[in-house]
Amino acid sequence: MRIEVIMPQMGESVAEGTIIKWHKQPGDAIEKDEIMLEISTDKVDSEIPSSHEGKLAEITVEEGETVEVGTTIAYIETEKDAEIESSGDGEDAKAEAAEETKEASPASENGEPIETKGRSGKDFYSPLVRSIAAKENVSQSELESIEGTGIGGRVRKQDLLAYLESRGAKPSGQPAKRTEPIKYSGPMEGVDVVEMDNMRKSIARHMRSSLDTSAHVYSVSEVDMTRIVKYREEHKAEFRNNEGFKLTYTPFIADATVRALLDFPRVNASVDMDKGEILEKRFVNLGMAVAIEDGLIVPVIKNADERSFLGLARETYRLANKARDEELNPDDVQGGTFTITNPGIFGNLYGLPIINQPQLGILGVGAIQKRPVVINDAIAIRSMMYLTLSYDHRVLDGAIGGQFLQRIVQYLEEFDGEGIL
Repeated sequence: MRIEVIMPQMGESVAEGTIIKWHKQPGDAIEKDEIMLEISTDKVDSEIPSSHEGKLAEITVEEGETVEVGTTIAYIETEKDAEIESSGDGEDAKAEAAEETKEASPASENGEPIETKGRSGKDFYSPLVRSIAAKENVSQSELESIEGTGIGGRVRKQDLLAYLESRGAKPSGQPAKRTEPIKYSGPMEGVDVVEMDNMRKSIARHMRSSLDTSAHVYSVSEVDMTRIVKYREEHKAEFRNNEGFKLTYTPFIADATVRALLDFPRVNASVDMDKGEILEKRFVNLGMAVAIEDGLIVPVIKNADERSFLGLARETYRLANKARDEELNPDDVQGGTFTITNPGIFGNLYGLPIINQPQLGILGVGAIQKRPVVINDAIAIRSMMYLTLSYDHRVLDGAIGGQFLQRIVQYLEEFDGEGIL
């Protein structure tokens, strides 16, 4: 039996994935549940196991290519398939397979079919490569002459486009404007070319998509953190002895934010514009942005509204460590209803973050700094912090955004420490 391997759905809002690495190549034996490939989405990188035992018969999506969820990316051949092939007439089977290949292969403009297999060392040309070759009138012999940079010397899209440029063709089927080969002299002096990795590409797509989707508007508030700073200083040694990790300001902010979200459920929602519906959530799944070496990732504290202060502190610490150790699984980064990000950890006073789709808001936390402020007509030195709220103006107006942000300020400034430790 020939089994399709499809790009899996790695999350409710994930529409596509990128192949990072194939751990198996065509012809390799593979056990059920053995790691077959690695994929990257805008949520997380994941290892994908094989669903069947057999051998990897064909790869149809190469490393570095991005395809939609549900796309066939490979085929696995099981023992059942081998038995069927061996029981039939060999010559008839070959003729039938050749005819099927001919019918399935796209043809170039001169009518010459672009075959699915190339010269020695190449197992196939991907559908995308074959489609471009047909559109640009690249013959089979030309295709075979291109040096490929893919697995086993396979020709990738980039290889074909570079070939078209060098021969003076313009990709897209339009007439070529160049008659002389392009000479590549490399980057300018003093310029280093750094290739974007999959995580950076995913972040770029996700952030651009968010700006294209949501009508971003921003509010900024100032909060007096003096009580919390004093409490933390007095209890941090006790906390570390009891819990085994540092007491940071994050659980204080997370606790206040969760309480405010319960007060303003409209902020803890998403929107379906096609149906004209606002989906208010009766639970809080709090996303906590974590800076890692290659970018930014947002693990989610599930049912944060059911957790105590200590519960939030422990889960924040656990997920942050998993993120930095690259051990997050898809479930750890899915289902968020609201997000907190902390540009203040780098000393920034505040930031205006981009909304994490499909959520309606994201809270930005600034650095805590001692500043002179006026209290009851007197000047005092207080530990002050800016909070920023980016929210979706399609659903949330300034009134609710401002009230929600001020409610967080209220909870932080009225902190009394009772029942925390």
